Amino acid sequence: MGSLGPLIDEPIVSENSLFYQSVYPSAAPTVESADGLYFTLKNGQKIIDSTGGAAVSAIGHNNARVKNAIIKQLNKFTYAHPGYFQNSPSHELADILVQSTGGELSRACFLGSGSEAVEAAMKLARQYFLEKDPGAPRSHFIARQSSWHGCTMGALAVGDLKARKEPFLDVLATNVSHVSPCHPYRDLENGETEEQYVIRLAQELDDEFQRIGPENVCAFLLEPMVGTALGCVTALPGYLAAMKAVCHRHGALIIFDEVMCGLGRTGHMHAWQYDGVVPDIQAVGKGLAAGYGTISALLIHDRVIDGLKQGSASFQHGQTYQCHPLNVVAALEVQRIIRDDDLVRNARLMGFLLGHLLHRAFDSHPNVGQVRGRGMFWCIEFVADKVTKRPLDPKLNLARRMRLRGLEKGYDVCLFSSTGCADGWNGDHFLLAPPFTVTPRDVEEIVYRASRVVDSVFEEVRAKGEILG
Repeated sequence: MGSLGPLIDEPIVSENSLFYQSVYPSAAPTVESADGLYFTLKNGQKIIDSTGGAAVSAIGHNNARVKNAIIKQLNKFTYAHPGYFQNSPSHELADILVQSTGGELSRACFLGSGSEAVEAAMKLARQYFLEKDPGAPRSHFIARQSSWHGCTMGALAVGDLKARKEPFLDVLATNVSHVSPCHPYRDLENGETEEQYVIRLAQELDDEFQRIGPENVCAFLLEPMVGTALGCVTALPGYLAAMKAVCHRHGALIIFDEVMCGLGRTGHMHAWQYDGVVPDIQAVGKGLAAGYGTISALLIHDRVIDGLKQGSASFQHGQTYQCHPLNVVAALEVQRIIRDDDLVRNARLMGFLLGHLLHRAFDSHPNVGQVRGRGMFWCIEFVADKVTKRPLDPKLNLARRMRLRGLEKGYDVCLFSSTGCADGWNGDHFLLAPPFTVTPRDVEEIVYRASRVVDSVFEEVRAKGEILG
């Protein structure tokens, strides 16, 4: 009889056992520990985490209050089926989140990730109409071009980051269409005012309702401040109100995806609070537990809850790890810290400084198209030509090179690199999303290190005679 392979007590050791994305061994550095604003790598190098991961680490690393709260819960119980049992921290966290909206949204539903929150928002919107009228045909979603809402199938369908979406087009839902984003840097026409631009976008959305049939549209889904896909693009004044007016005129819901930009990241607790435009459903995530747990949430308007009450009075959605005690406790303590230490205000104030220093460092750079952002959420977009806004040649892999250069000794800064900001395929940018706890000195150091990285990479490009675009 041939060998049956290693016995169960013989460990299999392989550098390829972990499959994250690449089938080949990762060259990414290994984090040994983290504290505050800094990572310490296995080689002893200290790196400034200027991106909070992916706009996640809102209160910095290794916070004693959060660790103690998690340990306290570990000593009580770690899991109970959410369909059979309740836990008190879930109710406390829901109360804090609802209160943070000024009572504009009335319920919170906890999930596991941003993608899951977007999927649940879509399901909830659909069920809302079914409960009100079982024969309602409203099953179509309108979203925006050059958007990113997550990597699961429904979230991928409403997103439009083409490089990530195209391989799966044949298996994605077809009840989705897309309209233009609010992106004045690239889309504002010559001689057009911002007010005229908003009117044009509202008309485009209305035209899409008419094309689909207003009675068929379930919801319009958007990020009030676009994160990964376009790079910290903020909605113009009046835009959110105009979009909501179109949706409600036709009886559809409006969903805000604030997974990346929400919960204080912009300098207000919710990005929509800048304009006072309340969504019907809101998704939040990354900053909810700030990396101390894996949790997201829906915040829901009373009108949606009232719609459910007209029918089953129950959301047909349940997941094993909803309201998981450890995740909820982590998020609860994070949100208490943000409230107790007035960190949203600090994010807003330090955001003014961060923006000022970034503009001073990069506005005159020949290959910086735009510096944009708000609060602790900023982007630098790079171009081949400042006047025409032509994107860089994608073969340069410029954003990726900047991220890798930042991780080298002597630069020691983590930058969030991304591509596709010009048209879904082309365009290089990086994001800065520091924790809300930063000091003026921290902000100065982040900008100093980021500017050294940018200068170094462009010097290398020119020294090699590489064509920008």
